[in-house]
Amino acid sequence: MGSVIASSTHKFLSNPKIPLGIAISRTSPQRSIMSFTHSSSLPDVNISKGRKLPILLFDVMDTIVRDPFYEDVPFFFGLSMKELLGVKHPTAWIEFEKGIITEEELAIKFFSDGRAFDFDGLKQCMSNGYAYLDGIEDILRRLKLNGYEMHAFTNYPCWYLMIEEKLKLSTYLSWTFSSCETGKRKPEIEAYLEVSKHLGVPPSSCLFIDDRLANVEVASKLGMAGILFKNAYKLEQDLISRGIEAGSLQ
Repeated sequence: MGSVIASSTHKFLSNPKIPLGIAISRTSPQRSIMSFTHSSSLPDVNISKGRKLPILLFDVMDTIVRDPFYEDVPFFFGLSMKELLGVKHPTAWIEFEKGIITEEELAIKFFSDGRAFDFDGLKQCMSNGYAYLDGIEDILRRLKLNGYEMHAFTNYPCWYLMIEEKLKLSTYLSWTFSSCETGKRKPEIEAYLEVSKHLGVPPSSCLFIDDRLANVEVASKLGMAGILFKNAYKLEQDLISRGIEAGSLQ
């Protein structure tokens, strides 16, 4: 997720009601972190204060879930990706990801020239394109069975709720760190520091998985082990090499 289109990647979904099973914890009077409570080198795997370490932090788009933006959205508009990037507003998507503007404001501001378009149709296009990447759901399932604490750490707007509605990621992890709730985006250093503070552990107690090298590099500089995601097979091998319940994942 995030990248060639740092300013416009991702999706355009509906704004459904918050599903049952969301716990909200406050990190400040202004911001809340929403967690679904459905049913460099890494430190040795261990149990610390009742928590199994390392805590696993997953990017979502193009790490767990297919991002339809790169193929489906240009097709929807009848544009090439290059043409779409040339006419979109340069900052609207980032503002939406950080919770600065609403969905209604995004619909008005998405194109630099303010042109009208079928926003609901675009959201449906995106919703249709969401799917687990091959092999990822099985890895998440086994990690969950092995007792690992897992959190989403994603640059994403409030429409992450639509992904949850369709794919039920909260079966495996908590939507704890979404940029629309924290107001911070990777690779901003403050985003990583907030994760560590909220979880109450040093960065070295976390393992971060993301498909963007820049995001992984910042994590590593802060002492947080990182895995650059390529595909499910490579991720499984990387986890095994780091002692993440190797026997159970093979």
